Amino acid sequence: MSELHRYVGYVVVGILSIGWLLGVVLWVARREAGDLFWRWLVAAQVVAIVQAAVGIALLVIGRWPLTWLHIVYGLGPIAIFAIGHLLAREEAFERRPWIPFAMASFISFGLSLRALMTGLGLG
Repeated sequence: MSELHRYVGYVVVGILSIGWLLGVVLWVARREAGDLFWRWLVAAQVVAIVQAAVGIALLVIGRWPLTWLHIVYGLGPIAIFAIGHLLAREEAFERRPWIPFAMASFISFGLSLRALMTGLGLG
């Protein structure tokens, strides 16, 4: 794993952890998402795309991960956030469109943490 890819991996895991923790706080406090949450969402999606782009660049130059699951874990957050966008438009989330993104963040956090662990040779 390149140093850049490793550091981007740490940033992805950190940013995604912020999202689901914000979601828990909003849920417990029965509050609505404000600008902070929506700005976080933009940052999280950009960072997930950058992580995937760095990973794809490494694949193109012939640097393959230890396991193919690392690729699935690395690209998974993009697909999961896309699903979050679809769910947020559903009537069930009309009043709280932030909930699918908090859930997507939790799942993506797990996938990204697992990707980082496999990339570091810890799993």
